[in-house]
Amino acid sequence: MNTRKNITASFLMLSIACALTLILGSCNSQKKTDKDFLTGIDISSDDIRQHISILSSDEFEGRMPFSTGEEKTVAYLEEQFREMGLQPGNKDSFLQAVPLVEIDAQPTSDLVIEASDETLNLSYRNEFVALTRRVTDQIDVNDSELVFCGFGIVAPEYNWNDYEGIDMRGKTAVVLVNDPGFGSEDSTFFKGNTMTYYGRWTYKYEEAARQGAEGVIIVHNTAPAGYPWGVVRSSWTGKALYLQPDDDNMSRCAFEGWIDIRSAQKIFKMAGIQNYLGIARQQSFKPVPLGMSASLSINVAHKFATSQNVIAKLEGSEYPDEYVIYTAHWDHIGINEAVDGDSIYNGALDNASGVGVMLEIANAFAQLEQKPERSVIFLAVTAEEQGLLGSAYYAEHPIYPLDKTVANINMDGIWFLGPMKDVTVVGYGQSELDEYVEAVAKTQNRYIIPDPQPEKGYFFRSDHFNFAKVGVPALYASGESEQAEQGKEWTKNKNAEWTQKHYHQPSDEYQPGEWNFEGMVLDAELLFNVGYQLANERNFPEWKSGSEFKAVREAYMP
Repeated sequence: MNTRKNITASFLMLSIACALTLILGSCNSQKKTDKDFLTGIDISSDDIRQHISILSSDEFEGRMPFSTGEEKTVAYLEEQFREMGLQPGNKDSFLQAVPLVEIDAQPTSDLVIEASDETLNLSYRNEFVALTRRVTDQIDVNDSELVFCGFGIVAPEYNWNDYEGIDMRGKTAVVLVNDPGFGSEDSTFFKGNTMTYYGRWTYKYEEAARQGAEGVIIVHNTAPAGYPWGVVRSSWTGKALYLQPDDDNMSRCAFEGWIDIRSAQKIFKMAGIQNYLGIARQQSFKPVPLGMSASLSINVAHKFATSQNVIAKLEGSEYPDEYVIYTAHWDHIGINEAVDGDSIYNGALDNASGVGVMLEIANAFAQLEQKPERSVIFLAVTAEEQGLLGSAYYAEHPIYPLDKTVANINMDGIWFLGPMKDVTVVGYGQSELDEYVEAVAKTQNRYIIPDPQPEKGYFFRSDHFNFAKVGVPALYASGESEQAEQGKEWTKNKNAEWTQKHYHQPSDEYQPGEWNFEGMVLDAELLFNVGYQLANERNFPEWKSGSEFKAVREAYMP
């Protein structure tokens, strides 16, 4: 860690303070100067580069929980926080134990689909993937009746029930990815192309279990899923982690899986169903027995172990019992199936970049001569790639009271394409945090926009979502849509290329000489100053009218 110059107590220009006061409609007695915050904080691109280079190196083995890679990552993060002079965030410890179960579910057969006059054998990885959450030794599914259950959604507020009138016990649900609004060109139908939580695979698995289904299969389609089949293949095969269950997860389906779109089309053709998407979009939809069955065997090995969230604290000077929490997940998916001879999934962008930026923000706070009025927490969470597990555990077992937690600021995948003109706010319109971002972005001559790909459900795909679920206003924002020199179309193409070729692949590696860190520095400066504002005022930002999280927050706030 580089030696730092001391940094003065106040960073926001008076103009920013005035803008925020007008936008937020509140005045407070914060101590501010007119010093330009962009030159007042020491955000080092060299240090961000160093963090990313180290964390995404082969030595860290893809940072899979329960591995040597976890041990090295946790030790590195703890060492960095100690060197900054930050306090342990969990009493006298920098660690929060996260009890998990590791399940290695290996199908021992094809997924066999049988109709009265035809049999379809789907091959593992190429045409289907399947896991189980059950803590057992063997899963055997024999002749489970297949039922097309539309999008697998039960949503009373939309008067929608894809399981209406059917007993799913012993049956396997076949459901479509995303929700009915995607592609409908109707923003009032669900939320149009903006994915709701009903569109997430996590919800679909949960609902199928609530319905008592023996199995659930999601039909993959790249556009509504937001990622290609290769991501399913790499993410839903091999060992998987879950929070330790009380019931050995016997309340979950025996298996949870995906099939590729071509295999799904074969199944629908065998069943005599032509327009399955159109049928599923009808509000009058009822489950459709497909006249065929599924059989599958899975060998299961499991072990219980504990992973670690890493947490540090900068105690507030005046209101130490109120907290602003920064998060970034430290994990990736470890060593997995080899691609072009490389089996280490390094996770440089996802998410060594977010961790590197968070460490720089933490160091900037640590170097303040006058500490912020509220406490600032830096939380590096585990097992995000396994289903946001580290943040879920924190949200269920918060170290700091939720009614004293002001906001969460999350960093996951900070682009290396250089300076961006935009600040893309995923979940824009949800909370008053939008206005904080806008005020700081203006001082960087940047503009803010909503997520241009709301159909991909990014708001539900990183750790801020678990804070939102328990009512804490959560921010997920960075530059990603318009590179300052190359423009929007170039940036869009680069984003698409990276998703297709490198997302959850061994090729997500740090490339010296190719990565431009100027955009990361801009995002670090922006997110620092949003947090600094929150840490030096008496306001608690709120969810906006219409947010599904507003009632949750209001239920426990004074």
